[in-house]
Amino acid sequence: MNNPYFAHESSYVDRDCKIGEGTKIWHFSHIMEGCQIGRCCNIGQNVVISPGVVLGDGCKVQNNVSIYTGVVCEDSVFLGPSCVFTNVINPRAFIERKNEFRKTIIHKGASIGANATIVCGHNIGRYAFVGAGSVVTEDVPDYALIYGVPARVKGYVCQCGERLQFSQFRAVCRACGKTYRMDIDHHTVEETDGKCS
Repeated sequence: MNNPYFAHESSYVDRDCKIGEGTKIWHFSHIMEGCQIGRCCNIGQNVVISPGVVLGDGCKVQNNVSIYTGVVCEDSVFLGPSCVFTNVINPRAFIERKNEFRKTIIHKGASIGANATIVCGHNIGRYAFVGAGSVVTEDVPDYALIYGVPARVKGYVCQCGERLQFSQFRAVCRACGKTYRMDIDHHTVEETDGKCS
């Protein structure tokens, strides 16, 4: 059977996985039963994707990443080397809590840096940027730049990843020209027109 995706001979892909055309799965990775992986994703070395995980189109998962049941990544999500997710808030080796898994959604275009930890039940907003080594313990707004332990909002970024500088609640990306406005009442940022190149 000719698969529409590439899987290195050292990787394991369990039954009943849905994997999109053009996706590549590299050395020593394990894609577990019931996963859904979109088109044109790149799954690095030594990655574990647990049962029921969903990855959208165009996701990049770097080496040594563990994505546990309950995680949903929308399109174009970047997961940096050795970042990790949890799915139980109070694990014990001697108590099974599979019925307590908490859902975590990584929204479209978000990036998570190397060695970051995402505590379960906290969603990452669209195009947000989580700095390397951060520990995320609360929801992350769209376009937010967060880092630290625990991670806190330190600014905002464009869809193209450049940091935004706001003046009178408006910002223009220096790299691509996309414009944004900030709603201070709701602590949100949204794009107003144009597209990143």
